[in-house]
Amino acid sequence: MYAIIEACGKQYKVSEGDLVFVEKLEANEGEKVVFDKVLLISDGEKVKVGTPTLKSAKVEATVVEHGKAKKVLVYKYKAKKNERKTQGHRQPYTKIKIEKISQRASSKKAAETAETAEAAE
Repeated sequence: MYAIIEACGKQYKVSEGDLVFVEKLEANEGEKVVFDKVLLISDGEKVKVGTPTLKSAKVEATVVEHGKAKKVLVYKYKAKKNERKTQGHRQPYTKIKIEKISQRASSKKAAETAETAEAAE
């Protein structure tokens, strides 16, 4: 089972037990984080796609650590002007572990049809 979530303006494909690096979140290490913007859920045979999100789905994760990525060097150069500038940047990130991907029936009618389908099998 996997899901595609939107977090910090980006989309991530996650499965239970995955370690994912996302943009820095305002949460302490060890705290639980819930992502409500779930765009897609697939359990192997069924795929549910939201319009734009699935209202009945959520992804729970735990913050493992905060850190900074490797340094990226930015070099600016202007020809014939003797102008050169080197600058470094380290993007902060939050490492999260996906604990649970959950979805519930969006309405009573959908829950009843799921129960009758199970009973028929």
